Amino acid sequence: MRRFLYENGLSLVITAMVLLTLGGQTLTGWHDYNDELQEMQRAQLSLSEYVTSGHWVEATFENWESEFLQMALYVILTVKLRQKGSAESKKLDEPEEVDREPNPYNDDAPWPVKQGGVVLWLYKQSLSIVFLLLFIGAFFLHALGGTEVYNIEQQAHGKETVDLWGYLATSRFWFESLQNWQSEFLSIVSIVVLTIWLRQHGSPESKPVDAPHSETGK
Repeated sequence: MRRFLYENGLSLVITAMVLLTLGGQTLTGWHDYNDELQEMQRAQLSLSEYVTSGHWVEATFENWESEFLQMALYVILTVKLRQKGSAESKKLDEPEEVDREPNPYNDDAPWPVKQGGVVLWLYKQSLSIVFLLLFIGAFFLHALGGTEVYNIEQQAHGKETVDLWGYLATSRFWFESLQNWQSEFLSIVSIVVLTIWLRQHGSPESKPVDAPHSETGK
C-alpha cells in the first residue's frame, strides 16, 4: 500500500481535491439555487434532484469544458510552437525524444505501436483527440444544462423559452464560455512565461534553479 501511494500520490491527491471541491460546489450550489427558485416561487429541490438538475450540470461542465479545451490546445500548440527560455517549451533547435518515430520492435512498446497503420496514427494523436472529445462532451452538457436553467428563468418572467440551438445563439451562453476559456488561456501563458525567470526547486515544471534564463526546456 505504501508503494502504491508513493507511485500514484500526484493523481490521488489531485483527484481528492477535485472530489472535495466538487462536493463543496454541489452543496453551496444547491442552497444558492433553492434561494433562486424560492424567489421565482418554484418548488425547491432535494439534493438528489439538484445533482440531476440543469443548474448543477451547467455549473459543472461549464468549468470542465474550459479545462479540457485548455489541455487540448496546450498539447497541440506545444508540438510546433516554441518559447525561448521557458521550461514548458521544447528546445529551440535540438531534436527532442518525443519527436522520434516509435519503435515497434521495443518489447515494452504499447500494443498500438506494434500494430502500426491507422491504429498507430490514432495512438500518436490520442492525447489531443481524447481531450478534444472531452471538450465537445462537456460543451454539449454545459449547453444542455444551461438551456434548462435559462428556460426556467424565462418562464418565471413570462418570456419565451428556447431549444438547445436557441440557447447556443444567446450571448449568455457565449459569455459563460468565453470568460472561462480566457482564464484557462491566461493560466497557460502564465506558466509558459513565468518559467523563463522563476524557479521551483524539485518541480518537473521548472528548470533547474541554476539554469540560465535563456535555457529552453526542462
